[in-house]
Amino acid sequence: MRLLIPSRIAHVFRWMAIVAVLIIPQVAQATQWHATVGAQSKNKGHQALAFLPNEIWIHAGDSINWTFPVPEPHSVTFLTPGQVRPSFVIGCPGATPDDSPFDASACVNSGRIATVGTTYTVTFPKAGNYRLVCLIHVNMTGIVHVLNPSEPLPHDQDFYNAQAADQQRDLLSDHDGGLARKIREDAPDDSGEANAHAHNHMIVTGTGELVSTPGGIQSVSVMRFMQPSIAIHAGETVEWDSSDVSGHTVTFGQEPANVTPQTPPSGNVFADPDGARHAIISSTADNVHSGFIAQAAHERNGVPQAPAPVAQVQPPVGVTRFRVTFMTPGLYPYICAFHDELGMKGEVIVLP
Repeated sequence: MRLLIPSRIAHVFRWMAIVAVLIIPQVAQATQWHATVGAQSKNKGHQALAFLPNEIWIHAGDSINWTFPVPEPHSVTFLTPGQVRPSFVIGCPGATPDDSPFDASACVNSGRIATVGTTYTVTFPKAGNYRLVCLIHVNMTGIVHVLNPSEPLPHDQDFYNAQAADQQRDLLSDHDGGLARKIREDAPDDSGEANAHAHNHMIVTGTGELVSTPGGIQSVSVMRFMQPSIAIHAGETVEWDSSDVSGHTVTFGQEPANVTPQTPPSGNVFADPDGARHAIISSTADNVHSGFIAQAAHERNGVPQAPAPVAQVQPPVGVTRFRVTFMTPGLYPYICAFHDELGMKGEVIVLP
């Protein structure tokens, strides 16, 4: 009988060891999930301003690794509840290290990333639903659902890979033709009706569309001047009209150093009575910078600050038009200071 007791004890310990091997890794081992930030067409003209996918379910303790595959800058940013969405220049303030944890007690921010192939990882130690934003593009949000480890996850990585590919294709292919149709409708012609002022030539400055999903907001932007080359006569005026979900500039000559959306217009730009910015160029050597041309962002993060008295509520008006009067014949190349590397360039040919 004394010999059977050790044998039974050994048998029990063997089964305990087997159970431990089967159970412990499932409890302790965290998963790293993968997603991407942005996408683009082959010529870089169409930019998908989106987290792909923009909704993910994971377990507490897991992490998500975002890859940045395009040169258009983006950020991966998680703000605290009620925090007013800052500019990318301010950040959280600044950026937080790669693989930072986020549990809604302090914001986490990758900072401005524009280098292709860069990755940024965030770990989620606590269950909750966390809003994801890009500080550079207002209309670019997502959400991460963090569940307790005991709760089943609805999808696996293969599902998210397929969903990201579908969202990218839908954004960049523009199945309904809306962007192309918008370009045709907005583009001026020689009929006189589309060009209401006989000596005012209009250029559509980018165009875009918003897409709402259960996970957040995605958008696609055409980073192009829709009439990249236009011919006018000396003394006439060209107007650039922003129709995009993203902001742009119209910059002649030397562009400002380290340009940001907060960079002011050059000193030779003044305001017309209707709020449009205007400059007069007398020489091909003149430097002119329009400043940021875009709609005002009335809603920054979905959680408003304490309400102001009704009499003081006056949303800012965005500057969406920029005009230049050309006094001297010549060739005047210009760029969008933010997106010239994507091919957003144009020229004005001024004839006598």
